Amino acid sequence: MFGKRLQIFRLFGFSVYLDLSWLIIAVLITWSLAVGFFPFYYPGFAMTSYWIMGVLGALGLFFSIIFHEMSHSLVSREFGLDIRGITLFIFGGVSEMTEEPADSKAEFYMAVAGPFSSVVLGAVFGGVYRLGSGAQWPPQVLAVLGYLAIINLLLAAFNLLPAYPLDGGRVLRSALWRWRGNLRWATRIASRIGAGFGLALILMGILSIITGNFIGGMWWVLIGMFLRNASQSSYSQLLMQRALSGEPVRKFMKKDPVSVSGSTPIDELVHDYLYRYHYKMFPVKDEAGNLTGCITLERIKDVPREEWGTKRVRDIASGCSEKNTVEPSTDAMQVMARMNREGVSRLLVTDHGRLEGIVTLKDLFGFIALKMDLEGEEAPPSGDQAPRRP
Repeated sequence: MFGKRLQIFRLFGFSVYLDLSWLIIAVLITWSLAVGFFPFYYPGFAMTSYWIMGVLGALGLFFSIIFHEMSHSLVSREFGLDIRGITLFIFGGVSEMTEEPADSKAEFYMAVAGPFSSVVLGAVFGGVYRLGSGAQWPPQVLAVLGYLAIINLLLAAFNLLPAYPLDGGRVLRSALWRWRGNLRWATRIASRIGAGFGLALILMGILSIITGNFIGGMWWVLIGMFLRNASQSSYSQLLMQRALSGEPVRKFMKKDPVSVSGSTPIDELVHDYLYRYHYKMFPVKDEAGNLTGCITLERIKDVPREEWGTKRVRDIASGCSEKNTVEPSTDAMQVMARMNREGVSRLLVTDHGRLEGIVTLKDLFGFIALKMDLEGEEAPPSGDQAPRRP
């Protein structure tokens, strides 16, 4: 779901990140407001005023989404759930959870917190709009306030659709969970309903395009595609969590992994190791056999080809750190989430600086696929990520 992201600030102990994809939506929203929404509903202003209103409206939406997600996160914290941060991306924001709620009650309160906060924020913007109207504030300011009041109410209404993983879909899941006492079953049903809603939005968007509303139709199609994909991947994430949570990574590591000596020339590393084993990372040991770090494909690519015969592995290897090592007792689901977060597919398993083995994303997904096949479930695709709450 996510690409590169930047941490923009911390609030109430939560890190707030901005996925670079959000810059695309920010530009589109500003443009839509400046050349479409505000000129249509509030004609007669200068074009410069419309662009300023568009920027303020986009910033207000940015704040509204953070407020919505922060409400989820604060309630989640009250129920003892670990929220790693909040990320704003191309279709809104998500609170990144490392685990599912303990029971249906926690799920319900976490889900309704977001829409409730949006209704409250919409009422606040509406109240300020009415006060400003009475005080005869500039019409441009009133237009932006009116837009923010409306958009927050629409944000609440959209999120209350019973389409998992939207908030309304999570309310539905909490009800199904309470009824049957089975989280997996409840998630499967809610995910299928969410995927159905996504398909309906796609069809509605196509119909809008055919009837001449190209921009509006494209938005519906994109939102529908996102919702359908999010519904399906959310169920896969639950299956991954259930398969791996509580399992130590030592259970999945390969013992005695292929390693290289720090004195190995780069050209020998490439031809005798990289081309032979097709791995993108190898543990590095010194002459005494002690682990000193690791060598990756990225570090090799930084070395000019004419220097491959003179430079040694030790010259460019990365030292052992939290970024490339993990302890044998670490929870496997946390390891997978870390791999996703760091953008790596292999980690060294070390115990007090001693190399115990190596764990790969391929091995973790292989175990999940085997377990799902035995239990009659569809295995998640290998590109899925750690659990997140839209």
